[in-house]
Amino acid sequence: MVTQRGRRSGAEPPATPPRRAAKGRRSAPDADNAPTAEMPAVGSETLDTAVRAKQIPEAAVARLAVYLRVLSGLAEQGATTVSSEELSASAGVNSAKLRKDLSYLGSYGTRGVGYEVQVLVSQIERILGLTRQHRVAVVGIGNLGHALANYGGFPGRGFPVEALFDLDPDLIGVPVGGLPVSHLDEIPRVCSERQISIGIIATPPTAAQSVCDRLVAGGVQCILNFAPVVLQVPAHIEVRKVDLAVELQILSFHVARRADDALAVQGNTGLPDAGLPIDNGSRKTTGSGNGHTDGGLGMVVRG
Repeated sequence: MVTQRGRRSGAEPPATPPRRAAKGRRSAPDADNAPTAEMPAVGSETLDTAVRAKQIPEAAVARLAVYLRVLSGLAEQGATTVSSEELSASAGVNSAKLRKDLSYLGSYGTRGVGYEVQVLVSQIERILGLTRQHRVAVVGIGNLGHALANYGGFPGRGFPVEALFDLDPDLIGVPVGGLPVSHLDEIPRVCSERQISIGIIATPPTAAQSVCDRLVAGGVQCILNFAPVVLQVPAHIEVRKVDLAVELQILSFHVARRADDALAVQGNTGLPDAGLPIDNGSRKTTGSGNGHTDGGLGMVVRG
């Protein structure tokens, strides 16, 4: 449905009358039937790309970024086509979900051939807005800020780091990753002059909101927040929050669940040390009694 709507908004008129074409092609939306070569209009018009982008669920956007990473690796290896099974396995999703995600782009692939790698890369880059540069500012040049400023992978993906900020007088003027560090008070002016569109906050939580306000005043449209605090922003500002402690806690949940599953299996099979009665009726064997310690993780990101 999204694909058809996008096609109607393109500059080219339909090759056949809409009514009759629809009658004769009811099976066309099948996931792998329509060849990729028949989809040149995808992303060819700015309006068409914008319409498609608005229809994509946020969860699918995150997966598209993963597909792009996999496809870029395949392109570097010289691959020209990839099947939905291969791509879904490399991306860690099932093939049905992958085909659904790619259908938002209007790309259905070719049965028996798969998807053209370069075509798919171009389509995803257009949808994700990667066909133009997005200038980045990093605020908080501690350990994390240093790592971000020195990371060489950002420019090649369209995210050149153009400004660095900190409050520490010992850091002001010191080059990091080839850029001098500016004072926090300079954020609005520098961001406006250098047309920064994305700000990365790597400060302590107490400074994060103030930094956020300065970034917004400088015209920054999107913020990636590493500080463990919820930012208050205007409605037009996009914020992505990365809380490393929360991510570790989520992983802890999965580890604990797998451990519980293993104990349940152990008990069901009557293996010793499961803390459950053995199936063959022999004497109950208790577990080893080894305890565990719950630890707290405190994380401070230096500003």
